[in-house]
Amino acid sequence: MNIKISNRASPLRTIITCLAIAMISHQSVPLLRSPSERVRIFTSGMEFNYVTWTLDAIFKKTKADVLGVEDYVSLEKQKSIVLKYVDLIRQKKQLINELKDIYANPADQNPAETAANQNRQLIYVEEELKFAAPLAESILQQQLSEIIRELDLSTLGVPMPPVSYHATPLPQALIISPRDVIRQEANISIKTSLTLEQAIELENKVTQEMGVSALVEQIGGVGTYPTMVEESSDIVWLTEVIAHEWIHNYLQLTPLGLNYDTSSETRTMNETTANMAGKEIRYALLQKYYPEFTPEPDPIILDEEQPKPAEEDTPPIFDFREEMHKTRITVDELLEQGKINEAEDYMEERREYFWQNGYVIRKLNQAYFAFHGAYADSPRGAAGKDPVGPAVRQLRAHSANLAEFLRTISRMSTFQQLQNKLTES
Repeated sequence: MNIKISNRASPLRTIITCLAIAMISHQSVPLLRSPSERVRIFTSGMEFNYVTWTLDAIFKKTKADVLGVEDYVSLEKQKSIVLKYVDLIRQKKQLINELKDIYANPADQNPAETAANQNRQLIYVEEELKFAAPLAESILQQQLSEIIRELDLSTLGVPMPPVSYHATPLPQALIISPRDVIRQEANISIKTSLTLEQAIELENKVTQEMGVSALVEQIGGVGTYPTMVEESSDIVWLTEVIAHEWIHNYLQLTPLGLNYDTSSETRTMNETTANMAGKEIRYALLQKYYPEFTPEPDPIILDEEQPKPAEEDTPPIFDFREEMHKTRITVDELLEQGKINEAEDYMEERREYFWQNGYVIRKLNQAYFAFHGAYADSPRGAAGKDPVGPAVRQLRAHSANLAEFLRTISRMSTFQQLQNKLTES
């Protein structure tokens, strides 16, 4: 007799788990007079309400959990439901872009009439999504849970915590760094509805009043519980982010996760680990359930593996990661010499250089590097010469599999422990 084990928790267990993990999310409570506390003078009334969002998400996830329709749907039907869901998101984004173009066209004297058909289609697509999203999310959760078990990352066959995510418009992140050194000192979640003009005004106000580097940046996911994930029509990106944020939940009660905000090194260890594991889990999930979308597996590249130089007769190809790597190194050197203004002028010159080569970066400053430099799963890029990313990649390369890697690094609470482990190997 074949007995099917369901991954669904009971509604009560889901609620208790959600509330417990949400309370210890790595959105840490700021200390009095900390940079986070001081910057909140400027973000009053702008901050994202995680309590309201979490309660709403728990309610929606509990309703879907009670139904448990995904348990009675064939694998083929599950796949078609998920693919229809991502296609509805594609249609929604396309219609929104068309509406923006219509209302931005100065030659259109009656944009409301021109946009009438798109508005009708958008209403229809959004209604379809209301029904498609909960089931598609449940299916992806179940599929990810199965992969987690197969990769030996579960506890007695159950992912801990249970996989739970909700696709939603995400808050924006206000990142603060000192001007004389690249270091993230605050990450404040700002309302989704903040406009670009308001974001720029906030950045300028914080910069002028606090004498720091500030940046409001878009994000792709948040490690709350349920985790928050941006709506996407790209199933490769979507599955990777769901896996990435579950890894943050997995690490939450381990020494590594508990020390997320202790230092820039532990934050980089957390984010680099989540990036690497998220990609490996994504690959396994797509290979099993959506093979036609499976990309090439991401190799673990160590820093000593330098890219081959281009042939002399081959025109140079603009390499974003390499150019960003050079930029970060130069900025660090200028800041070490106390040349803050020169470093900021140089970053603006480089931002224009990236623009000329097709890469749009609204603001390139110390806060930009403080945020993006923590995701160091690949060589080069915004991390510069930071040794943390290469050390994490080296540990993964020396581990027999993903489960061994995660269990080893999750027990670490400092970068020194990681260095010591690599020395022993």
